[in-house]
Amino acid sequence: MATARSLGLLFFLLLTSDEEATEEPRNVCRRFQEGHEYDTFDLNDTAQCFTKCGQSEHSPCDVGNLQRYWLNYESYLLENSMETVDMPFVKALIQNISTDVSEDLLYSLMPSQIPRQVIQGEDQPADGVRLPKSLFGALPGNRSAVRLAITVLDIGAGNVFKGPKLLEDKGSSVLNNRMVGLSVGQMHATGLSEPVEITFSHQRQPPNVILTCVFWDMAKGDWDSHGCSTVPGDGRTVCRCDHLTFFALLLRPILDLATAQTLTRISQAGSAVSMIFLAFTMVLYITFRFSLQRFKSEDAPKIHMALSISLFLLNLTFLINVGSSSQGPPASCWVRAAIFHYFLLCVFTWMGLEAFHLYLLVIRVFNTYFGHYFLKLSLLAWGLPVLVVIGAGSSNSYGIYTIRDQENRTSLELCWFQKEPALYATVHGYFLVTFLFGAVVLALVAWKIFTLPSVTAGKGQGPTWKSVLTVLGLSSLVGMTWGLAVLTPLGLSTVYVFTLLNSLQGLFIFCWFIIFYFPTQSTTASSSGTARLDQAHSVSQE
Repeated sequence: MATARSLGLLFFLLLTSDEEATEEPRNVCRRFQEGHEYDTFDLNDTAQCFTKCGQSEHSPCDVGNLQRYWLNYESYLLENSMETVDMPFVKALIQNISTDVSEDLLYSLMPSQIPRQVIQGEDQPADGVRLPKSLFGALPGNRSAVRLAITVLDIGAGNVFKGPKLLEDKGSSVLNNRMVGLSVGQMHATGLSEPVEITFSHQRQPPNVILTCVFWDMAKGDWDSHGCSTVPGDGRTVCRCDHLTFFALLLRPILDLATAQTLTRISQAGSAVSMIFLAFTMVLYITFRFSLQRFKSEDAPKIHMALSISLFLLNLTFLINVGSSSQGPPASCWVRAAIFHYFLLCVFTWMGLEAFHLYLLVIRVFNTYFGHYFLKLSLLAWGLPVLVVIGAGSSNSYGIYTIRDQENRTSLELCWFQKEPALYATVHGYFLVTFLFGAVVLALVAWKIFTLPSVTAGKGQGPTWKSVLTVLGLSSLVGMTWGLAVLTPLGLSTVYVFTLLNSLQGLFIFCWFIIFYFPTQSTTASSSGTARLDQAHSVSQE
């Protein structure tokens, strides 16, 4: 019997050992337990969650406990006799401070260095903390000295210490992913008569980005700015706060509700005006096609008309998208976003083909015959965007696109892209290719126009002004007004200029059509030598 019991016990131990061997690997980010020890192994293990959390949906994290772990770490430092901490993700200085200090205390927070006290006579550091002497004199109790902890924590690019508002606002971030913690004697110091000052150095930010001093609210589990003021400077920002905790500097894009509504109204009004004049352009084209023989054979008017149609449909879908609620069924929002995306790409493609046709007419000139030329252009301009939209839709890229202001309030919601990589690849990248090609062609054409013998002869200002108007008209066809989007980071004024000029592209095309195609102007236009650039050749014989 004893032998049987021994064999049974041995068999049980073998089974138990096998189960332990096949147990899932430990995931400190998901199965986090409060009360972890703060030894080197635990610190390094837990610090990996700064990058792991949020990078993959398959490795969820207990973000709340992770945040409490690091907030309590400062208390741990104060309780123990440590003086400094020097690890890649956390650096700290702990020292005893007399409560009877005679002057403010200044500490350097230079990156990759342990915080250190700046002695009198040294230059003020670019990143630092100033603690007023009144802070120590106002502490409760009759203490001759108190423990001070200054902690600099690198929170990485994950979800830890980002908070729900920051995670929702994809354009916002914590400056350099750094938090600065201040603690004195484990006391909850609030309502200070003199604020503490934390200085963050940084590169000059574009005008459409606002810097906000914030602290970590432990109760809310989010960033808050109550009790902190932001003092901007040249290459640095000073945060003045009336309490002690963990602080950071947030970067948020500026587009408040009033500005978003104004820009939306300008876009809607401009789109409506463009649609009216684009409709006039299409009516004129139909009229000219029945009355003028060359409209039946030349490709340039056909390309202008195709651009006008795509632009008309883009403006129409824009007005429908902005005017419709984004709170409907997800499928409806998906369809509106896909249709708007399709016509936007069609406009970009036709503007690129306008530049290509202009290149054949003015730069290449000879040997430009293509069979079924306009048919091939149409297949490219209407077909290529279909493939791009199918690719974006198959990756589930469409959805509700939200723009928020610096207070994290929703400024604008519409059906558009919900995945930024797809937006950058299929809109920004697509536009950049067509815009650069059009800009190069327009520059070559402008150079050729202004170096024509009839212009360089210099008999008055008439031909010169006609040349300028010709270049301006061609620029509306190849979409140069869209290039103002590159300048929008310079300030809000460029955003207004871009919105106004870009929404009136249909009006500019109508003016071009009237000046260079209206029968009463044909004789004058042809005599200029530069105005006939759009009419001089036909690149196909259909």
